[in-house]
Amino acid sequence: MATAGTRPTLALTVGEPAGIGPEIAIRAAWALRQDARCVLVGDAAFLALTASLIDPAMRLSAISTLALRHSGLPHFGPDVIAVIDVPLDAHVTPGTLDAANGRAVLATLDLAVEGVGAGWFDAIVTAPLQKSTINDAGIAFSGHTEYLADKTGTPKVVMMLAGAMAPDAGVEEDGRTPWLRVALATTHLALKDVPAAITHDSLARVLAILHADLQDKFGIAAPRILVTGLNPHAGENGYLGREEIDVIEPVLQAARARGVDARGPYPADTLFQPKYLRDADAVLAMYHDQGLPVLKHATFGRGVNITLGLPLIRTSVDHGTALDLAAQGLGLADCGSMEEAIRVAVAMVLARAGTLRVS
Repeated sequence: MATAGTRPTLALTVGEPAGIGPEIAIRAAWALRQDARCVLVGDAAFLALTASLIDPAMRLSAISTLALRHSGLPHFGPDVIAVIDVPLDAHVTPGTLDAANGRAVLATLDLAVEGVGAGWFDAIVTAPLQKSTINDAGIAFSGHTEYLADKTGTPKVVMMLAGAMAPDAGVEEDGRTPWLRVALATTHLALKDVPAAITHDSLARVLAILHADLQDKFGIAAPRILVTGLNPHAGENGYLGREEIDVIEPVLQAARARGVDARGPYPADTLFQPKYLRDADAVLAMYHDQGLPVLKHATFGRGVNITLGLPLIRTSVDHGTALDLAAQGLGLADCGSMEEAIRVAVAMVLARAGTLRVS
């Protein structure tokens, strides 16, 4: 496992083979090879061909799962990217989904989780996959987050997106690049279902997970969390809804009594301002489109998806498979979010080891 002065070892699952995942995983792993031992998890022959078309100077070296389980992960210097071979079942046509490859895509996640448990990897970074490919292969699948929670026996996880803010955001502190972290109390729900999903128990669990992971995985000793209301103007003292009075405020009061610095609820339309964000390590938003549009605008396509609550570190990109770009050929996809996902995973590994505080 990673210690001070070492390069953390990251499993990079390459996602949907017909999308941009393989390209951005290869390019990001190569660009950051001095900072992390990035081990690609996917079809070795397909990835070698893709790498040769991107840049013939790239060097990939394949390892079978059999050899990995027998002898562990061999040492590779920074001039070689290791690939754990998880063969596909069908030829890949960029931009065209094939359900025959659905089980192989899922197998890359299984191998990555196994590898963290075995000590081969310090963290997992996932490229985007296509849920329909796996479902069409006959496997019920709702997404990376839910699958990883099930594989690790985690009863509750929290979705967070994070990213470095623009230099003109007005929240710089001590010369450090300011970061915006937005966690969600609910994730992929229809808007009409959100109020019923925000209960005392669920919100308290989300807040506890957020607080604990900011300490454990980000190295923040006393996290400061700002919490939005659900309704416009945070309910306007009950005139625009009672969720703030009946649920959110009591949960925050109980959390503060346990030593959690959770403040709010604040109106979401005014919370995302420099004067408030300067005093925050994270924002907890009540639903998906309340917090994420602000983050994605502020981080300019360099956002990182982080799953909190897992016993392992998992980061990902903040975008999808971009099948249309993949169909047009290599060189069009932006690997910036993938590079940031790797950087954040490295920082989280080192923070967990006690050698770094994530900005």
